[in-house]
Amino acid sequence: MSKSQLNPPHLYPIAVDPADIDFMGHVNNASYLKWVQDAVIDHWRAFAPVEAVKQYLWVATTHSITYRRPTFLDDTVIAEVILEKVQGARAFYETVIKRGEEVLAEVKSSWCCIDADTMRPARLARELVEKFLPSSTTPAAQRQ
Repeated sequence: MSKSQLNPPHLYPIAVDPADIDFMGHVNNASYLKWVQDAVIDHWRAFAPVEAVKQYLWVATTHSITYRRPTFLDDTVIAEVILEKVQGARAFYETVIKRGEEVLAEVKSSWCCIDADTMRPARLARELVEKFLPSSTTPAAQRQ
């Protein structure tokens, strides 16, 4: 069974706004970062209990973007978000931005979980991680 069958992607539709378009007539690189942030936060809100969404915040620590094709104003775009692993207070995501089956950009990013009250890094409880990563995809060290 593949990783995507065990942990299917979270789909996040993207609206290309006229403000996203640069002087070259396609989406500016900075817009991709906003899209990834919006998609990852939407993933968190879709799976986490309401109390966890209030208790924890996520901040990006790194992004690595590979641009494959330009994106244009009238394109129908979707982000496929996959949580690859959670390690301590960090989460590692892959986000693929697509127009139909055509890959426009691939993004690897890492995020730090922050306690909303203390603003300090916070580990998520195993039960909460399990909502995002079923046992069969969670590394053995995290399940203990």
